Amino acid sequence: MKLLNIIRTLAVLFIIFVATLLLLDRWVSAQTESQIYHDPAKLPAYKVGLVLGTSKYIAKTLNPYYTYRMSAAVDLYNKHKVDVFLVSGDNAHRSYNEPRTMKRDLLKAGVAKNEIVLDYAGFRTLDSVVRAKEVFDTNRFVIITQQFHCERALFIADHYNINATCLAVQEPQRGMASFKIRVREVFARIKAMIDLFILHVPPKFLGPKEPIIDPLIQAPIKHDPTPIADKIIVPSAAIKTRSESQ
Repeated sequence: MKLLNIIRTLAVLFIIFVATLLLLDRWVSAQTESQIYHDPAKLPAYKVGLVLGTSKYIAKTLNPYYTYRMSAAVDLYNKHKVDVFLVSGDNAHRSYNEPRTMKRDLLKAGVAKNEIVLDYAGFRTLDSVVRAKEVFDTNRFVIITQQFHCERALFIADHYNINATCLAVQEPQRGMASFKIRVREVFARIKAMIDLFILHVPPKFLGPKEPIIDPLIQAPIKHDPTPIADKIIVPSAAIKTRSESQ
C-alpha cells in the first residue's frame, strides 16, 4: 500500500512538472508572438539581419535547418529587406566554424563581401543576441531562424531591451527528429529563464565594440525608432556600395 502511495505521489509530481514546463514554453511563445513575421514581403526593411548559426551538416547529411536559414537570408538580401548580415555562431575549433561557413555560402549566393560581418563568439543564442547590441552596436535588427528559435531569441532580446523582430523561416517536415528538437527547445527555454532571471548569466565574451557603421558618414549607426531603408550600411572597412561590389 505504501509503495502504491509513493507511485501515485511521484506520478502527480511528474504531471505537475511536465505541465509547468509546457506552460512556461507557451508563455515564451505568447510573449514574442507579435514580433515574428512569416511573410518576407510584410517585413520592414532593416539595416542588419542577424543570422543565427547551426551546423551545416548532421552526420554528413545537409542540415535543413541551416539550408532554410541561408535561403531566407539570401531572399531578404535580394528583396532589399536587409543590407548587412551579422552571422553569429560557434567557432569551437579549426574544423568547425559556423560563421565562416555561413559567410562562404552567402558569398556564393551573391552577397557582397563587405556586407557580411562575422561573430565568432555566438556560442549560444544569448551570446549572439546580446553581442549584436553590446559589441556590434546595433539595437534594431531582424533575426533569421526557425519560429521556435525566434521565440527564445526574442524573449532574450526583450529582457535586454533590444529592439528586434524575427523572420520565422521554413522548418523541415514534422518527424521524430523535429519532435526531439522541439522537446529540447522546451528545456532550452527553461535554461534561458534561469540564466536571465536567476543567475544573470552574461555572454561568454564581450570585448571592445566593433560597430557596424555607415561609410557615408563614417560614424556608428543611429538607431531611430522608425524604419529607415534609404541608407545602406557596411562594415567599417568597406568603401563600396552593393552595386559597386557586385
